[in-house]
This record gives sequence, structure tokens and C-alpha cells, in this order.
Amino acid sequence: MTERPHTVFIVDDDDAIRGSLSRALGKRGYDVQSFASAQDFLDAYDGGRPGCLILDQGMPGMTGLQLQDHLLKSGHGLPIIFITGHGGVPESVQAVKRGAIDFLEKPFRQTVLIERIEAALELARNQAETDAQNRRLLDRFGRLTARELEIVRLILADPSAISSKDIGRRLDISPRTVDHHRARILEKLEISSVVELVDMARRTDLDRLCVGEG
Repeated sequence: MTERPHTVFIVDDDDAIRGSLSRALGKRGYDVQSFASAQDFLDAYDGGRPGCLILDQGMPGMTGLQLQDHLLKSGHGLPIIFITGHGGVPESVQAVKRGAIDFLEKPFRQTVLIERIEAALELARNQAETDAQNRRLLDRFGRLTARELEIVRLILADPSAISSKDIGRRLDISPRTVDHHRARILEKLEISSVVELVDMARRTDLDRLCVGEG
């Protein structure tokens, strides 16, 4: 499958700045999309396109900080580089605390912005790979039946001590049946030990799983 290109999104109500940034970044080979307001961006952004956001703080309507807050609450971890014509320390501190890459005051050197964009895109690429890995792990856990996942949760609650006999007592099934489930669990997850199971579960949100019957 072809990897989707990473996009530099620009949100700034100043036509001149938006245009000059778009042209400069386009000449450097970046895929650029620009918007005159936070709402215009939200209307177009589906959350699935990886990249980073160059965001003006002092816009009318929804401000840059408000857009950042909206994206965070929506679960979109788009790396953000703030730009502003009247930088304020409280705003910059708030933005960075919430995960912004930087808070640049206009005018800024293009080389500095490029450095921040590269850092943001590297972060986005790493996050995209982490998300893809998590999806692959969830797909494996999704092969388990409800009973198998129940046994997995019991194992994870005390991986070093719980035995098939203990699990069987809790679920009112025989230890031999538990052993059968354990073997099937390892087979479906493509692993060979409880240690690997614990590591997989640590990197996976099991609460998001939809499991089969059984």
C-alpha cells in the first residue's frame, strides 16, 4: 500500500502570509494546504491525513489555541507549530504544554520554520508508524473469542503467578480446557510465551476490541 504523503497545513487569516508560506514551502517540495480560518480547516480536515499544522494564534473567531484544544479533544495528534504577530508568554507556554512543537513570533527566519516543520513531520511519521503497529496488534487480539480474551485478562492481572488451575477455578472450567485456550491464544497472537503476551498487551488498548463468540 502506498504511504499517504505528509501535508503541511497552514491556517492563517492573513492572505499575504498564507500565500508566501504556501509558495515558499511548495518550492521546497512540501505538500501544502492552506486555510483562512480555523473553521475552514476543520471543515476540510478528516483527521486521516498525516502531517503538521502551521497555526496562527491571533485569528478572529476560533483562535489558534482554541483550535489546538479542539483537535486534542477530538483525538487528532497533529503536530502544531504556532506563529503569531504578537507573541505572549502565557499563550506560548500554554501551547507548548499542550504539545506544540514551537511558538514562533513573526517575522521569523524561514530556516527556523523549516527546522520546526521537519521536526513536526518526523514526529508525525513516528506517530503514524506507532498507530499502524497498534492497529496490527489490535487485529491479532481481535482474533480471540470472548472466552479467550477473558483468560488473557486474567493472565495479565497476575502473569507471574496465575495458573491454569486458578483460571479454571475462576471461570468454572477445567484446567485442561484452560490449557487448550492458552495454546489457541498464543497461536492466534503469533507468539510463544506469556512474556510476549504481556508486551503485546502493554502496547495495545484492549478496551477497543470487538471479539467473537466463544
